[in-house]
Amino acid sequence: MSGHAQLAASDPVMARLIERFGELSLEHRRGVRVADDLGTLLRGVVGQQVSTGAAAAIWVRFLELFGGAVPSPPELLAVEPGRLREAGLSGRKVEYVRDLARHVDDGELELGRLDELSDEEVIAEISAVRGLGPWTAQIFLIHRLERADVLPAGDLGIRRAVQAQYGLPELPSEPAVTRIGAAWRPHRTLACVYLWHSLRHDPIEASG
Repeated sequence: MSGHAQLAASDPVMARLIERFGELSLEHRRGVRVADDLGTLLRGVVGQQVSTGAAAAIWVRFLELFGGAVPSPPELLAVEPGRLREAGLSGRKVEYVRDLARHVDDGELELGRLDELSDEEVIAEISAVRGLGPWTAQIFLIHRLERADVLPAGDLGIRRAVQAQYGLPELPSEPAVTRIGAAWRPHRTLACVYLWHSLRHDPIEASG
């Protein structure tokens, strides 16, 4: 049985989304991917607690500081913090991206070996960097390492989509999303693809 068939069999809501949108995959999320490990993590920091549109705009301005390319750790550390703030990063996020660059530059975070680790180990390694919590690590697992069973239950888009698709009166908490998502194992990443995709068609006002 395919992953789509298993997911549809596990949850009638997922079955409805799969019937409605067809067989989606991570290819439908390619627009948020970045070409390398460091870039994916930097993009994750930029996207924290801001809308998708705002994150995209800030990311473009951030890259413009480096000629349109993802900077190396030394290049990032060489830029004045004020210029990063002018690109749209908050003071806190400036600290986070610089701390990430330092961790990679000094070898504390070995990006090249993350694909050899389990999901839990990857989350632990990334979360050890200031400002890079479980959400950033989970997004990395999904979009960079393409792990099959990841559920970023704290993601605002996922929470809003669950509220809309499951007809909930309020925005669900992270634990509530985790409980609902237990039925989707071992294809929680695929379920997220459908939930994110559904937001394009069934927008819901923020609540909670």
